[in-house]
Amino acid sequence: MYTTTSLGQKLKLFSVILVPILVTQISMYLMNIFDTMMSGQASAIDLAGVAIGSSLWVPIFTGINGILLAITPIIAQLLGAKSIEKITEMVQQAIYLCFLLAIFVFIMGVLLLNPVIELMQLENGVAHTAKFYLIALGTGIIPLFIFNTLRCFIDALGQTRISMLIILLSLPLNLFFNYVFIFGKFGVPAYGGIGAGIATSITYWLVCIIACIVVHKLSPFRQFNVLIHWIKPSFSVWWEQLKIGVPIGSAMFFETSIFSAVTLFMSAYSTYTIAAHQAAMNFASLLYMIPLSVGMALTIAIGFEVGAKRFRDARVYGYIGISGGIFIATFAGLVIYFSRDIVAELYNSNQEVITLTKQFLIYAIFFQFADAFGAPLQGALRGYKDVHITLIMALVSYWIIGLPVGWALANFTSLEPFGYWIGIITGLSCGAIALLARLLYLQHKFSKKAVYVKG
Repeated sequence: MYTTTSLGQKLKLFSVILVPILVTQISMYLMNIFDTMMSGQASAIDLAGVAIGSSLWVPIFTGINGILLAITPIIAQLLGAKSIEKITEMVQQAIYLCFLLAIFVFIMGVLLLNPVIELMQLENGVAHTAKFYLIALGTGIIPLFIFNTLRCFIDALGQTRISMLIILLSLPLNLFFNYVFIFGKFGVPAYGGIGAGIATSITYWLVCIIACIVVHKLSPFRQFNVLIHWIKPSFSVWWEQLKIGVPIGSAMFFETSIFSAVTLFMSAYSTYTIAAHQAAMNFASLLYMIPLSVGMALTIAIGFEVGAKRFRDARVYGYIGISGGIFIATFAGLVIYFSRDIVAELYNSNQEVITLTKQFLIYAIFFQFADAFGAPLQGALRGYKDVHITLIMALVSYWIIGLPVGWALANFTSLEPFGYWIGIITGLSCGAIALLARLLYLQHKFSKKAVYVKG
């Protein structure tokens, strides 16, 4: 990270930060795409099982990862304020915290997995695949959380290309392990959708090991001695991270869990409907990695400027993010519209699943418009460490407005499963409008502060 003085310099720096994050996010999500597509080629039951398993896992992972993401604006602001000596302490405490969070998730999984699966009243094959997919995935929770913490540290220093290279290295490995464990190759039994969980867990362990080596051996990370000379755990530092991380994680949980809730409601329909819904959602979520990456880059850039008390520069980055959202929305909509036939056939060969998938993808065009605006705005607000109001906005938009609207349309109109997608669109749109209003308010507030400081 470095200080910029012109719009051109800001666009250049923002691009340098953004592009590796984008490649990293897309590559990480491609692991989920591989799981879904390759499971679908095994059978519709395997695809539906992985869909249900993912719908239970993704909101939990996203919520916990949101807590870990708090380290990014903290380090970015420390870097902007040139408080270098505090960075090592923050990272080590974050690693301690991620261990505790992983243990918590594991214990909750042991207690709740069976009751939740039974409550859904799934077909036996789907329930079996979902359960053991999650168990296999659970063996990689600890290395996944450690990697995400180290990645936040790496990215906050502006070295986003390093994260990109780590994930790019692991992607073909994940594809290979999926091939082996899903279809049964090289003497390994064919596990179907469960094999996708095994492959992903192995990949999590590999990326964690690689990240540890990078942070320990390479410059500029080596100078921080993050993995040596460990300090004692500090509850006060944990609390500082949790004050920022819990609202971030909760807001992300509320957003992602509405998608999971919809998938769970889809269990009332046929296995083909569940499979088509998951296929469409899976592809639309891949495109969501673009605005999500813009948001993550904005957190770093705005956090750096706010830490240095250059509030007007932070405001410019906010405008860059909003402009990017407009472009992303148009681009993603065109991609979905013109590729929907090809995409549907990639996920499954059953004609009924293909037809339903293409219908769901039309609705995906509209909800990604709201996502393309909302994700960059969330990232910008995280850069200001403004997280508590966004938590309330997420709860109201997604769960008090979006889900009830979807449920009503699905159960009291002829839309049926498509009604849930309209509910998602409604919730995301309300959330995006609220986030925009909050960002404009904060920019005005900090502009006044900048004038006061200058005066």
